[in-house]
Amino acid sequence: EFIKELENAYKNGKTIFIMGNGGSAATASHFACDINKGVSLKLQKKFKVLCLNDNIPIMLAYGNDISYDSVFIEQLKNFIMNDDLVIGISGSGNSKNILNAIEYANKVGARTFGIVGCDGGKLKDVAQKSLIVKSFDMQKVEDCHLILSHLTMQYFSKKFKKEISVT
Repeated sequence: EFIKELENAYKNGKTIFIMGNGGSAATASHFACDINKGVSLKLQKKFKVLCLNDNIPIMLAYGNDISYDSVFIEQLKNFIMNDDLVIGISGSGNSKNILNAIEYANKVGARTFGIVGCDGGKLKDVAQKSLIVKSFDMQKVEDCHLILSHLTMQYFSKKFKKEISVT
């Protein structure tokens, strides 16, 4: 399901927004780098992936002036379009700022996907689709999330390598 959502966004020229907190923020940033550079470098048509936790000044400004619960939703308000894909990574599935962003994305017609751990928390119910690593060991959850990121990059790299070599 995760790969299908990414393929759909790519095929339709949609933006993929990704976000997380703490270790999940590192995974979100790593994912955006791997897809934007690792996969898209030699492609004529590029993936468009924006990591919402990469702009520290904007996050701190929203966090200070509004609330930390709004750091992602406020960024989405500036950029999101119908059928864009919004991915929230949360070990617990209960990060309020991610839940707020996913709820907003649902409301404006975007596709939403939660990548979670533990029992999925609230995010498994708020996101349209989710992938749950069923463990309460946060380090194992974060490791699995990063492995998913790398497997996704490898899948698309192999898929597009075939297409590039054919043309």
